[in-house]
Amino acid sequence: MTPTLTISKLSKRWGEVAALTDVSFTIAAGERVALLGHNGAGKSTMMKIILGLIPASGGEVSICGAAPGSALARQQVAYLPENVAFHPALTGLEHLGHYLRLRGERAALAPALLDRVGLGHAAKRRVGTYSKGMRQRVGLAQALIGHPKLLVLDEPTSGLDPVSRRDFYALLDELAATGASILLSSHALTEVEARTDRIVILSKGRMVATGSLSDLRAKADLPVSIHVSAINGYASDLAAALPQAIRTGSELRLTCRPDEKLPLLARISDLRPKVADIEIVPPSLEDIYSHYSKRDGQ
Repeated sequence: MTPTLTISKLSKRWGEVAALTDVSFTIAAGERVALLGHNGAGKSTMMKIILGLIPASGGEVSICGAAPGSALARQQVAYLPENVAFHPALTGLEHLGHYLRLRGERAALAPALLDRVGLGHAAKRRVGTYSKGMRQRVGLAQALIGHPKLLVLDEPTSGLDPVSRRDFYALLDELAATGASILLSSHALTEVEARTDRIVILSKGRMVATGSLSDLRAKADLPVSIHVSAINGYASDLAAALPQAIRTGSELRLTCRPDEKLPLLARISDLRPKVADIEIVPPSLEDIYSHYSKRDGQ
């Protein structure tokens, strides 16, 4: 199956400054990809090229086989910026009706779109009375017009409360299940850790890592943390048996290389009569991101 988005050796220069250098990856139908990188890493530049807003200096980008900015590509792509801007005097319903007509759709579809993003109750209120999170949801409703095959989302949960963030990612899961591809840029690493299929990390305009979270963990080879809780009265015994552990009350904390994890767990299992619980904490996405950024000199 042809990927929804194909980026091959993409480069972009602004005079002597290289914003992107030889970046290549694809996104398949239904795949959720997180685009990570520090400010200035090239994320926004890449998104602008995908949307057809600026030309590339080199390489190729294809959206469902079409060139960025072409009529066919525009039909397939939706974009949600970090900070949306709507006329404060118009209602949510009026905004959605307007954008539906611009996309050649019926304005009567607006109420259902607002319901889908949890704004049905505020559809007839002026957007000037909306909170930032509510305006962001209007932007998401706009992005859903026309059943796009590729959603490009730049810090999409900016301004959303925890419940709204949960609902937002649930909606992305639904869209991916129906075949929509998602490219999501975010600094909220704990959010995207469990809600994306693959991660692309940019640094200084270059792609320094890509893969699933488990792939990146394996490549980074970062330490694993193991927390051992002692049954009352046995913490000292466990500390004596595990001298490399750091003791905090009745809990002992250990770290080890990934290839040392199973032998260490076997040792702890031998102490089972004195152990209340074991928690294994793998490297987080934040740990992995820091690893690759530092490796590239950030």
